[in-house]
Amino acid sequence: MMSRILIVDDDKAIRNLISVYLENEGIQTLKAEDAVEAIKMLEKNAFDLIILDIMMPKMDGIQACMKIREERNMPIIMLSAKSEDMDKIQGLAAGADDYLSKPFNPLELIARVKSQLRRYKKYNSEPTIERNVIEIGDLTVNSDTRQVWVQNEEIRLTPKEFDILELLARNKGNVLSVAKIYETVWKEDFLKSDNTVMVHITKIRDKIEVEPKHPIYIKTIWGVGYKI
Repeated sequence: MMSRILIVDDDKAIRNLISVYLENEGIQTLKAEDAVEAIKMLEKNAFDLIILDIMMPKMDGIQACMKIREERNMPIIMLSAKSEDMDKIQGLAAGADDYLSKPFNPLELIARVKSQLRRYKKYNSEPTIERNVIEIGDLTVNSDTRQVWVQNEEIRLTPKEFDILELLARNKGNVLSVAKIYETVWKEDFLKSDNTVMVHITKIRDKIEVEPKHPIYIKTIWGVGYKI
């Protein structure tokens, strides 16, 4: 499957330059002129990697990186006209995976992009699911033994709670509607007034989340459903 990369830079010439080099490597690109536009694009599109400039209007790259990291784990390569070590440290501390100073050699950027994509796809590939052991951060779901661990501590779930968590884990990153969850787990038609799924999600959060009111695993997408 073709990789898709989001290029975020307020300099149109740099956006276009990077895009040309990536497209020549068979990589699909989308471009945003600032971080605010980029975050909106992330809500509607899936990306395998983000190239993010630091010095931008409205929201700088450091702030954008921290916001992206609240919900997404794809690689982020930061670009900056600054070359001081402290700037690099700040970028990496915000959640970036790599850092490149401007002006940069486009071929070096491409090499770093390919390296990050290989690493990302290796650790987010299907084999972990095919082995029926799904690992998401400190959360582990074993479909064969129907066991769940958080930070190496086993968590006891009811059969329906496990089925919901496993379904969400197998669809990591995708939003599942309440109706979809109900009909998949209970195998019967969903009634709009039924709050069964919501009650079960609350119970699961109470067991797997450190702060159930501020969950890091099961996110509520208001008006749509839930996702991991």
